[in-house]
Amino acid sequence: MSDPLATEAKSLFKSIRIVLAVSGVIALIAGIILLVWPAKSAVIVTGIFASYLVVAGLVYIGLGIFSRAKGGWARVGHIVLGLVYIVAGVIAFANLGVAAATLALVVVIFIGISWIVDGVVALSLLGQDGSRVWTLLYALLSIIAGIVVLFSPLYAAAVLWLVLGISLVVLGIVQIVRAITLGKDAKGFVASVESDAVR
Repeated sequence: MSDPLATEAKSLFKSIRIVLAVSGVIALIAGIILLVWPAKSAVIVTGIFASYLVVAGLVYIGLGIFSRAKGGWARVGHIVLGLVYIVAGVIAFANLGVAAATLALVVVIFIGISWIVDGVVALSLLGQDGSRVWTLLYALLSIIAGIVVLFSPLYAAAVLWLVLGISLVVLGIVQIVRAITLGKDAKGFVASVESDAVR
């Protein structure tokens, strides 16, 4: 009969491997698309974001008009917020090229910060992760990429899609390798849990 703790450990490792593998594949595919069609992908992303703004604006206006449970100021606030969203979306649609450049600058700063945080989190898991070399490589790549992006945001915005595409391809491959090596580590961990349960 299988030990419940070992079964739970297998399930946990399987879930982690699936998340790592799926996020790695998504990052790899997104990176390849950004490298193959950089200008078109920038305009498409901006168009999607502008569409979101218009739809969100309509939803907020609808909430403001049709919500009887909210007070007067809350309803007015929703309507004003909805109008701001719609205006921003229309302005973005009016000139997708300029909107893409502005969005790239904002996104590049966010990406730089998130890569540094992701790298620090990966370093904090270094002692617990069985694939230490790949985790360390992933953490260092994330932190270095984040610092480079933050110290040169204008340059990084100009080449955002190239930098982002290459980074996503590299990080995607590393995530996929981490998922594969975690499977080997999971077998060793489950075997140790089962041997501890026998004692």
